[in-house]
Order: sequence, then C-alpha cells, then structure tokens
Amino acid sequence: MSCILNIETSTNVCSVSVTEDGACIFQQEDHSGPNHAEILGVYVDEALSFIDSHAIPLDAVAVSCGPGSYTGLRIGVSMAKGICYGHDVKLIAVPTLKLLAVPVLLKEMVKEEDALLCPMLDARRMEVYAGIYDRALKEIKPISADIVEADTYKEYLDRGPVYFFGNGAAKCKDVISHPNARFIDGIEPLARYMSPLAEKAIALGQYEDVAYFVPFYLKDFVGNVR
Repeated sequence: MSCILNIETSTNVCSVSVTEDGACIFQQEDHSGPNHAEILGVYVDEALSFIDSHAIPLDAVAVSCGPGSYTGLRIGVSMAKGICYGHDVKLIAVPTLKLLAVPVLLKEMVKEEDALLCPMLDARRMEVYAGIYDRALKEIKPISADIVEADTYKEYLDRGPVYFFGNGAAKCKDVISHPNARFIDGIEPLARYMSPLAEKAIALGQYEDVAYFVPFYLKDFVGNVR
C-alpha cells in the first residue's frame, strides 16, 4: 500500500494530487497560470492537511521532472524536496512526456496496436521537446529539442500511425501532413495522472537522491548535470 503526494508544474497548469494505492483521493488544479509561485504552496498545504486528517501515512512525493517550463519545474522540484526532507519520505521523478501519454492510454484514444505516441511540449517558434514511445511507454526516440518541419518525424510516420499531443502539437498540425499523423487535442500533464508512473517507480525501487536531484532543464540529453 502506498500514499503519494503528486506535484505537476511543468506547464502553465499547476496541479497537486494525492493517490492511495493508485486511486486519486485528492486533487487541485489551476489552469489560469502560470501561478505556481502563488498557488502551489496552498495546494500542497491542503493536500498535507487532507492526508493528516485521514490518518494516512505519506510514503513518497512524486514530481514532474521535465522537460517543461524552467521556472515551473524549479518551483515544483524545490517544493517536492522540502516535503521529502520535512516528512522523511522518498522522492520520485516522473518524466513529463511520459505523463502526457497516461491519459491518452487510459482513455483508449489510440486504436492501432502498432501506433507510436509522440508527446510534445512547446519550446519556442517551431521548436518542441518531444520523445516517441510505443504503447507500453518504451522509448523509441529519446527526448530531444526538435525543430518541426514536414519530414522531422517521417522515419516513424512511414512505419505506421503516430499520435501527436501536448501543447507543442497544435503548432505542428499545419506542418506535419503525413497520412499516418494523428493529432489529439486537450492533453495536459496533470498530477492526477501521475499515479501509474509513480507506482511503477515504487515497485522498481526507483527513487531519487533528494539532495542531488535536479529537473530536466539542468541536465543535457545524456543526463549530465550542467
């Protein structure tokens, strides 16, 4: 049994949830941001009060680790670390792009068995942070900052359907015209969807060193701290 406090601040949306054994039992979301500096502390206090009032032992804190907004990630990770130190619990890092894929899979938006998933986060101009995964979230293409042109993902589109989603996908609709390209609107990284990835990390014993953990933007693409 596990109780996890989940924090997601990688985009303009600020969200916090509490999950117990995979079920979401508390959630707060603000979509009017970015308001992370003002709202996150309030949401976390409410979540911790909820946990205390229900006498549930807190086991871990899961935080979205990027890619995403530099400021948002810094605020979220700092808050997560503070809770881990204060409550003597473990820290779990949840990759933002994999988190984006969770609602797509849970809601069965992908029909083809051989389809690939390409979650995208907006960077600047025609650049996105993107990775490509299969339906089991096995990495097919590692996360990279891609300048989106008509043939950027042709290698994968030629194999079969590729689903693009996240706030970086909207600006790609008019650029990627391959017949195998599929676009899903309205997908955001939210704390209430972190449970499957966080629970998997617990099962595998994949915890972060609270003292040395840094979010995605402080690392290069091979994991070295800048």
